[in-house]
Amino acid sequence: MKRTPAVAGVVVAVLAACGGGGGGDDGGGDIVDADTDTPNDCGCAGDRDMPVNPLDGIGQVTLVGNGYMFTEGPQWRPSADEFVFSDIPANTIYRWSEGTGAPTVFRSPSGNANGLAVDTTGSVLLACEHGNRRVSRGDGATPATVVDRFEGARLNSPNDLTVGQDGAIYFTDPPYGIQDAQRELSFMGVFRVTASGNITAEHRGALSERPNGIALWPFAPARLYVGDSEANHVHVFDVTTGGALANRRLFVDTAATPDGMAVDTSGNLFVATSAGVQVFSPDGTPWGVISVPMQPSNVAFGGVDSRTLLITARTAVYRVTLANPGWPRF
Repeated sequence: MKRTPAVAGVVVAVLAACGGGGGGDDGGGDIVDADTDTPNDCGCAGDRDMPVNPLDGIGQVTLVGNGYMFTEGPQWRPSADEFVFSDIPANTIYRWSEGTGAPTVFRSPSGNANGLAVDTTGSVLLACEHGNRRVSRGDGATPATVVDRFEGARLNSPNDLTVGQDGAIYFTDPPYGIQDAQRELSFMGVFRVTASGNITAEHRGALSERPNGIALWPFAPARLYVGDSEANHVHVFDVTTGGALANRRLFVDTAATPDGMAVDTSGNLFVATSAGVQVFSPDGTPWGVISVPMQPSNVAFGGVDSRTLLITARTAVYRVTLANPGWPRF
């Protein structure tokens, strides 16, 4: 995979810390129902004999900003050492980094952007735009369209996305941003756009499905996680050598509405749900729940050491420091 030197440095630092332990704020966060006794095969890029609870050494959940309409789409931009996140109804993307005070505007209007990601350089922003029913690319005021149609029909309202090491974009397309009468597709899809621009429907779900949050574990065996908010399920796909998805199966029943998600460097899955940020081992065993003052909508790892978890939560945004670094969404 081609990366800029700055981004490569971030990745090396993340992988070097893959065994977890150390770091984090003293005192610990508010965690409930943690299960630390079940071993699993984490599939981490480094070797490890026993699993490490990713919630050990967690810091306090603290406020980044509030007074928003509905926040979503947190994403770390390593090229700028900053997070970005969306306020969907406010039609605005914000930026924030440690030590800079309150978040400031990155782009407005944003096309009612929801999920955000960066390309494999770690710099150029990708956005799922509800208002324009498209996936866009670009850092300026008028980003270009990556895709807005499939087989001649308009997409529903792209919701969340992630980027593979080959540059492919995977995104979910539920109808949350449109009315029923505006639908042109006969299914709820999980799509893949290759680096050359070809789009395929990797999963054609029933109209009752609500594919929502999405996260990628890029190391062998590569897996893609997709939440179904209607069924309270998170499904997992195998990612084939060519990038296509196969073998969709149930990963966990969250028993609470799942939304955005992120993966740490040990393959643990962090899922924003109506019960808090639920954390699962790579085999689906629950580690526990990070309690958040408001219901979370999405999560993303970042910071210079990739140990900061940014949590968007309705009208506010929070952060928490973890001992084990996360895998950024690129």
